[in-house]
Amino acid sequence: MNRFTITLAALAVAGCGITDSPSGNSMVAESSCAALTGLEIANTKITSAERKPAGSFSFGSGPDSAGIELPTHCYVEGMSNERVGADGKTYGLGFALAMPVDWNGRFLFQGGGGLNGTLHPPLGGNAAGDTPALARGFAVISTDGGHKGEHGFDASFMADQQAALDFAGQSVAKVTRLGKEILSAHYGQAAHHTYISGCSTGGRESMLAAQRYPMLFDGAVVGAPAMRTGHSNFALRKAVVAFNEIAPRDEEGNPQIGRAFSPAERRAVHDGLLAQCDGLDGLEDGVVANVRGCDFDPGLLVCEAGEGDSCLSQAQADAIDKAFAPLVNSAGYEIYPAFPVDTGMIEGGMTFIPGENFFSPGASADQTELDIDADDARLRNDPMQARTDSYGWTNFSTFLNRGGKILFYHGVSDAWFSAYDTLGFYQRADEANEGWSDASRYYHVPGMGHCAGGANTYDSFDLLSAVVDWVENGEAPGDVIASRTNPEPANTKLCAYPEHPHYVGGDEASADSYECR
Repeated sequence: MNRFTITLAALAVAGCGITDSPSGNSMVAESSCAALTGLEIANTKITSAERKPAGSFSFGSGPDSAGIELPTHCYVEGMSNERVGADGKTYGLGFALAMPVDWNGRFLFQGGGGLNGTLHPPLGGNAAGDTPALARGFAVISTDGGHKGEHGFDASFMADQQAALDFAGQSVAKVTRLGKEILSAHYGQAAHHTYISGCSTGGRESMLAAQRYPMLFDGAVVGAPAMRTGHSNFALRKAVVAFNEIAPRDEEGNPQIGRAFSPAERRAVHDGLLAQCDGLDGLEDGVVANVRGCDFDPGLLVCEAGEGDSCLSQAQADAIDKAFAPLVNSAGYEIYPAFPVDTGMIEGGMTFIPGENFFSPGASADQTELDIDADDARLRNDPMQARTDSYGWTNFSTFLNRGGKILFYHGVSDAWFSAYDTLGFYQRADEANEGWSDASRYYHVPGMGHCAGGANTYDSFDLLSAVVDWVENGEAPGDVIASRTNPEPANTKLCAYPEHPHYVGGDEASADSYECR
């Protein structure tokens, strides 16, 4: 797993710290860092500014904690526009900014996660392989999005008008401008390029940065964007209803969705998927790399009652078809696209097919009915969704005209947001913008779940270098090397849409054995 990814799950960074090690040459005096507490910026207070020595930054605690070497840097925390809301709570844009002594002149906004509310360490690790932006010499800023919340999904802040607007997108521009002002004061010069990178909520923020603030950013990396959560949760409710139609009932008549498929039946679906689609990429290795070529038919796994539990009933096969299919209203209008059937959707840490790790936000486990047209109408008239969603806007003309570049990626086994929805946006943007192919790429990540992880995936890859090289050197990205350490170290390729990695012979663990076609 890419251990630096900040996901929608609002990962808590517990027990993190810096251990001392010798620092390198200093470009900026230590006193200039501490002096930032006296920097005067309207409606902003820098609460702390200290020089952090080079050392190992640890994630978590115990022998299995992960760490990365970080350079000597000036670490700043502060608050902008602090106020007391109508609900009596204190609001404001909390921020953290890390400015390395050996600065490369670049500035990165680190996207958030969940409903924000937590101030994560500004590392810039999203889609950056094994070397986060700070370790490369970027100045990196993070923010809590304008409010404090618990567990990443505390929505109480939405009762406050300004806090809701900050979450919807205003915080991105405000904190970026603020960070630019502070780093200019610290270094005595402005950043020569500004980037943004994030996944899930951070992916949505990266999208809207290019959509709404095209003059602020030069490049963006967009991962599994939470670009219309009302729609994705709606589709997940449809899936719950489909599975509950076949689930056994308890004594009170309530469906037991976790028993809709036995472990052996889920394994039969998993193995059936591989039998139908794994070899389409030239190699039967448990990874369905030819995503768009896979047309999985669960009906082929149906057997007669009593023949065992290594196959499905017709009702189970129909339920899978219904759950993964597009969500449409009575007029035939597609509300949300299909979900791809991938290995991690069946078995893994967050599955789409019911099991011990079944994932269904926005739906109660015993839901059996769904009024699609009524729910569709309510969703269309939800003002917060309308303000927050980044799905609709496809006019990138100013961003592209300035030479901006934007890279998209999405795990095919994401059980929260369909990878096909992100691909659909990419295709609509291509239709709306002349020269889109000269400024954007989309990458499927087979087997990867929501932002990271998966039982059989290659989820460590560096799109940050790709976007920087494209923006600053005109080097358009093609295939990208992706790696993993489990179950054994191996590399493959991520291919830009519409291509996929195809095995052509040689060492199966080497990216050189694959070509994009």
